[in-house]
Amino acid sequence: MRDERTDPVVAEMQGLEGAFSFPERLLQKVWLRGDFSRAAAGLRDGRRLRVLYPGKWNPLGGPDFTGARLRLGEVGEGEVTGDVEVHLHAGDWDAHRHAQDPAYEGVVLHVVLFPPEAAHVTRGAGGREIPVLVLLPLLHHSLEELAADEAVEKLADRAWSRLPDELGARPAGEIAGLLRRQAEVRWRQKVGFARRRVERLGWEAACHHAALEILGYRFNRAPMLRLAGEYPLAEWVAGRVNPDTLYEGERASWSVQGVRPANQPRTRLRQYAGWVQARPDWPECARALARALPAIAPAEETRVVRRRHRLTERREQLAESLCAQAVGGPRFDNLMCDGVLPLLAVETGCEVEGLWHHWFPGDLPPMLNAGLRQVGVVDGRRQPACHGIAQGLLGWLLEREAQQVAPIRTERARRRMEAGANLKRFP
Repeated sequence: MRDERTDPVVAEMQGLEGAFSFPERLLQKVWLRGDFSRAAAGLRDGRRLRVLYPGKWNPLGGPDFTGARLRLGEVGEGEVTGDVEVHLHAGDWDAHRHAQDPAYEGVVLHVVLFPPEAAHVTRGAGGREIPVLVLLPLLHHSLEELAADEAVEKLADRAWSRLPDELGARPAGEIAGLLRRQAEVRWRQKVGFARRRVERLGWEAACHHAALEILGYRFNRAPMLRLAGEYPLAEWVAGRVNPDTLYEGERASWSVQGVRPANQPRTRLRQYAGWVQARPDWPECARALARALPAIAPAEETRVVRRRHRLTERREQLAESLCAQAVGGPRFDNLMCDGVLPLLAVETGCEVEGLWHHWFPGDLPPMLNAGLRQVGVVDGRRQPACHGIAQGLLGWLLEREAQQVAPIRTERARRRMEAGANLKRFP
């Protein structure tokens, strides 16, 4: 089995805050989750692709997915059952000599991230042409966003209780300054992602996509985004969208195991339906409310800021104005910090970073809450937990992880160069 931290198939790219890596294993997850516009999926030969079942993920040798069920062509044409191979670049098929490997004789679809050259054809044994699907134009998020989310998810799945020890040895003032700087980086990144979303979709659709994605929580974001793309806000407002029908249509995609009843996708779809019926113009409401949001300095004390600007009352007022209280509590806090505030910063230019920083933490993962208390930054009275400090610790943890992985990647690259030199020397 491949180790995610040492996966040799990685693309290195430049992002908003520096270089980032996009591993082939993440692309496999994108295919498995269907985290792309399936409705717009088309093969390079012009045929439509419908994914009935993405296949069983195979982390061992051989094709990446086995037993996939696909429809190549228009509705009514025959289904195809077989294996799927996933690569960052179409040329990797030939580089890995899959056509000469009997294990790949059952491959019926070659999924690649980057568009190949116009003349490229993927061929299997005996010269058989294998259809190619290019995912990059179909992705709901930029590659950097997907990589960032993957890094957070991997961090959340690790035992990391000793990680904050390095921070705990520093003076309290130094820790606070470090976390503020990391929070600034996280804010700029979120605003950058919001800008891309608005540029790609427009204001109303950007709000619509962000809301459904956030309601999908960690496990059901991909199918929520697909539904956002297939059913625009106007369809929901007009009452032409039935949440139960949408839920059934994506039944095979939902992840419900371990999801609390309040976060079940059927419940969240019903919530959004009630929300848009009560506030059909909620994106415009959000834009209008931006003028009344206070400008706050992130360096101020959260306790003082919340009292001065009556943020607890303001949260209730905003929940009523934006979504008629259809969404409240920590989920509304996530909606504000991950969706509304970054989008407003892009659309209106209002200064809301300080409000984002001191806002309530939302669905704060237990690991972050424990870490903040461990290093003495949060004590519940003088400095209550807030979104910015939590994001700052998360940013520091991610940076630390990247620093640990960097030497592994450098050594891996050195070995590849040596291997290439040896091949040239001894053909």
